[in-house]
Amino acid sequence: MSAPAPRPPLHTRGRLLVKELGAFGVVGAVSFLIDVGLFHVFYANAGLGAVTAKLLATAVAMTVAFAGHRYWSFSHRARTGLRGEYLRFSVINGGTLLLGVLTIAVVRHPLQQESALVLQAANIGSIVVGTVIRYLGYRAWVFPAGDDVPAVPRTGEPVSAGGDPPGVRPAPPSMTS
Repeated sequence: MSAPAPRPPLHTRGRLLVKELGAFGVVGAVSFLIDVGLFHVFYANAGLGAVTAKLLATAVAMTVAFAGHRYWSFSHRARTGLRGEYLRFSVINGGTLLLGVLTIAVVRHPLQQESALVLQAANIGSIVVGTVIRYLGYRAWVFPAGDDVPAVPRTGEPVSAGGDPPGVRPAPPSMTS
């Protein structure tokens, strides 16, 4: 068993964190606009129920977000296989979708609010809370640091003398996609 790869210098980790947060913010902003825009179109214009509108809007925004986060926000992190990443991403997003749907459902039904503005405020509040949950979940479980889990090497990356990208251990065959 080999020793873990040394950690990059602090200034490199800082730059990666800034890149990660910046990209996460851009991808999140685009997904936010998709979620809010589609929710409004589905609820206020298409006549769908508030809960159905929220489910559909979030499902579309989530799919766009996965691609953006995998290939940009967290592109410097370990790859554990597309299927596993998408499954964990979906579970985290399913939890935050449930949070958003429950928020809308409580505001709409027990509180009997029908105003698109009130429902949109509840929607935005649930998105803010969900964003924090998603960022922490993605970092910990979907796109972990290279030292935390075995990873599947990505094509085109520099390869060390041992055959693996620097600082990344190869994944066992069961973890590849």
